[in-house]
Amino acid sequence: MTSKQRSFYFLFTFLLTCATFAQDFEALQFRTIGPARGGRVTTVTGTAMLPGTFYFGATGAGVWKTEDYGTSWHNVSDGFFKTPSIGAIEVAANDPNIIYVGTGSDGIRSNIIQGKGMYKSIDAGKTWEHIGLENAGQIGAVEIDPTNSNIVWVAAIGNAFKPNKERGIFKTTDGGKTWEKVLYVSEETGFADLELLPGNPNVVYAAAWKARRTPWTIDSGGKNSEGGIYKSVNGGKDWEKLEKGLPEGLIGKIDLAVSPIDSKILYAVIEAPGEDRGLYKSVDQGKSFTHVSDDVRLVNRPFYYTNIELDPTNPDIVYSNANPLIKSTDGGKTWTRMSVPHGDNHDIWLNPDNPDLLIQSNDGGANVSHNGGKTWSTQYNQPTAEIYQVAVDDQYPYWVYGAQQDNTTLAIPSMAPKATSPANGSVMMAVGGCETGPVIPMPGNHYIVYNNCKGRFSVYSKKTGQSREYSIGASNIYGHNPKDLKYRFQRVAPIHVSPFDPEVVYMGSQFLHKTSNGGKTWEIISPDLTENDPDKQVISGKPITRDITGEEYYSTLYSIRESKISKGVIWTGSNDGVISITRDGGATWNNVTPKKLPKGGRVESVEPSQHNPAKAYIAVDRHLLGDTTPYLYKTDDYGKSWELISTESNGIPSDHTTRVLREDPVREGLLYAGTEYGMFVSFDDGGTWKKFQQNLPVTPITDITLFRGDLVLSTMGRGFWILDNVTSLQDENITQLGDTPVLFKPDDTYRYQTPRGGGDFPAYPSTSVIIDYYLPSDSKDGVSLQIMDAQGKEVATIVSDSTKLKSTTEKVEDMSLSMTFVYMDEKLETKKGLNRFNWNLEQKGAWAKNKRRRYRNGPMVLPGTYTAKLTVGDQSFEKSFEVLMDPKLEEDGVSLSDMKEQQELQFKVIDLLSEARMLQDKVEDKIKELEKSKVGEAKIKHYKDILKQLKNDEGAYPEVVMVSQISYLYYILSSADKVPGQEEKDQYQALLNQFNQLKEKASGI
Repeated sequence: MTSKQRSFYFLFTFLLTCATFAQDFEALQFRTIGPARGGRVTTVTGTAMLPGTFYFGATGAGVWKTEDYGTSWHNVSDGFFKTPSIGAIEVAANDPNIIYVGTGSDGIRSNIIQGKGMYKSIDAGKTWEHIGLENAGQIGAVEIDPTNSNIVWVAAIGNAFKPNKERGIFKTTDGGKTWEKVLYVSEETGFADLELLPGNPNVVYAAAWKARRTPWTIDSGGKNSEGGIYKSVNGGKDWEKLEKGLPEGLIGKIDLAVSPIDSKILYAVIEAPGEDRGLYKSVDQGKSFTHVSDDVRLVNRPFYYTNIELDPTNPDIVYSNANPLIKSTDGGKTWTRMSVPHGDNHDIWLNPDNPDLLIQSNDGGANVSHNGGKTWSTQYNQPTAEIYQVAVDDQYPYWVYGAQQDNTTLAIPSMAPKATSPANGSVMMAVGGCETGPVIPMPGNHYIVYNNCKGRFSVYSKKTGQSREYSIGASNIYGHNPKDLKYRFQRVAPIHVSPFDPEVVYMGSQFLHKTSNGGKTWEIISPDLTENDPDKQVISGKPITRDITGEEYYSTLYSIRESKISKGVIWTGSNDGVISITRDGGATWNNVTPKKLPKGGRVESVEPSQHNPAKAYIAVDRHLLGDTTPYLYKTDDYGKSWELISTESNGIPSDHTTRVLREDPVREGLLYAGTEYGMFVSFDDGGTWKKFQQNLPVTPITDITLFRGDLVLSTMGRGFWILDNVTSLQDENITQLGDTPVLFKPDDTYRYQTPRGGGDFPAYPSTSVIIDYYLPSDSKDGVSLQIMDAQGKEVATIVSDSTKLKSTTEKVEDMSLSMTFVYMDEKLETKKGLNRFNWNLEQKGAWAKNKRRRYRNGPMVLPGTYTAKLTVGDQSFEKSFEVLMDPKLEEDGVSLSDMKEQQELQFKVIDLLSEARMLQDKVEDKIKELEKSKVGEAKIKHYKDILKQLKNDEGAYPEVVMVSQISYLYYILSSADKVPGQEEKDQYQALLNQFNQLKEKASGI
């Protein structure tokens, strides 16, 4: 390509991109399918002034509120917060409308989401304002001066992955307009907690914590000079370090609690070596401390837990949130375990007027108790699950699979199965493995599910409910120094099923392993495909607490993909930044890591192109190294050279760490990227990116798959989401929209019978053909949409306004199938831009006196070829599509000819029902007419007798007569796809004969 050609190409691409990105994709909306089961909640609070109102903050789901004691929850931070990670929530003591939230959860796991500072609401969470401390990282505590809600204190842990100056204690006296850093130790030491003295908010206690994570270890604690407890008696102007009775050596994470009824009493739970660990108590406002307990449960995984709280009416009652939740009634000397709905506990709040009313949080969500923790509200009403990956099976409709952090693996239907009722009921099942996944259904046989659980491979059978483990090495690798392991498996070790053989499964340690028989035998088909730096193969957890769960095993494979179009071409990516490829099924390997890619990042995804075997894409995440830059690369020569496609200026913000990159299977160059804070799309192979967040909440997108035209996502905090039918994005017209309306080709649609009803969650739609269209300007004349069958016969016409409906609806005295079925639907938008309409496949139903119900509730069209005709003004556009038969019907012995026979009878019954209803209407009108004319009861009786045979009597349990009997016949004919029963055919004939006799009697009308 010459320089002139290259310049023209870039200019053309730029202009094309500008045209594309000028379009509004608002019409394309995601829907959530759950699960309803809660995820990790790091902070909770309530307000004594409104005892039924509580708030919780999740690690990846934002702030949620209940006003009915936890019976229902709703998110209040969506649309306002830049991050879903919440560290602390505080409600003003004298005004429940004033709320301050510190973002960035304080349990610094490796998958922690970075905070974005402080938020404030003055209307009980309806709206929020960002009030600074953007770079404070993770916030451990927020405290509001009870005498002045404009005075607020913040304990900032800081950036969990690198030193930063925004660690410390911050204070505002003007409601967050300005902040002052009133206490600072170093760029490596932040503050995990602070407390104000009851009765004198100028007395402040603060807990310093030196903390940092790397991909290979957890640093929690340091020298005594780098941590400990500080106290100020003059509102933060001066500070002293409290030392008497406290550990003198290494010191780690600390949490504090001051008694609301006896301000002399201060508790501190402290991470420290050996017998120095545990609970300390002061009865003189911190002048001296006594070591009360070294119970190991108090400091179990301190970087992740470490929280104590006091009963507001009794300083001897102490609660410790860790694993497990424990309670002391003697000032911390002895402890008993409390039962909660889920393990891994993080926070607790007790109502100061009634401590038996409390809220507590853990890795399963938030739960409210009215009786001091004897019983709890459910966690199955908060869709805040952290999901690591997404996969789909090939059922009809398909199910969505993933692994939920600190819970089970999951399979959830993409649409409501017909067997469930109601349609908005949450349906899910565990399918083997455990919280880490991946979990992948076997292609062609969804009853078999391949699993990983923290490096252990298993095969789950839905038929038996058994999970057969076939771990590589058959050894438990927990707690080991990784340098001593034969096989290093990350806790989310990848598994991948070959697209050419569903029996072939790959799994990654530092090597690539392969099985062809469900794990019974494994072979190693690669050398070590990682950087394997010896300095990074160390025991995790220092300098105080050992913590080896596999999360910090470094130099392991993190992603595996075999090309779908070239067998034996396999790409791998490691969590220390190495990209490798084999083109011969593992016989030979090449390290093809991009030369300009900074070292050590986690290769979150590798994506071989489905259009070009030499092409591939990678997404690399370096946030654990303190680098939030998005790293997306592509190659078109098997990795010999790479191009960075996430530059500073091409659309993805510099702090949006990249989690996953997938290529569209239909349109080459159409890419979908999931980042730490949402979705992006590229139409030009990564040249430019456009935000594609739509209605998604801000939360990390952990994985993406495209299946049957749908875009399916997993998230680290909000479960699974689906964008139905991305066909319009795959159409070249999407990048060439101008002054002419465009009707996009509807995707072929399976004809499913789904339950009636439904709700916002899970968002299970009824079956519909999704029709996308573009309008260059607002249409003043309205829009109409005609659906025609293969013979050109009009099935339905939908119009956007009632005036057009009136002009096209003909008045019909007797029912005729030739009448056009026209109805108005306000969802047939007339606004400028891309619009979406869901046609429900409905044909004309029976006549009804109520105009809103007239001709509705007809049968779904049969499988076949149909045409959509869009009319905008005097312009019309047509596109054909297929309505496909539900494959389960054929498996169940129902054929298309059976359905045709059924529909013929349905329409006969519809005709009869319409005529019967019309006759009933005429008879009722005739009776009213005669009653007004006062002709006498004898003449009226004739028509009342006819009406009595047509219409049920009023009152309870009337005898069901003709119109209702015909309606019931239509109901049982339409409740399922089937061959009509002989009884139904006979009943139709009997009702037809009865009706004809009645019609003769009423012939004088």
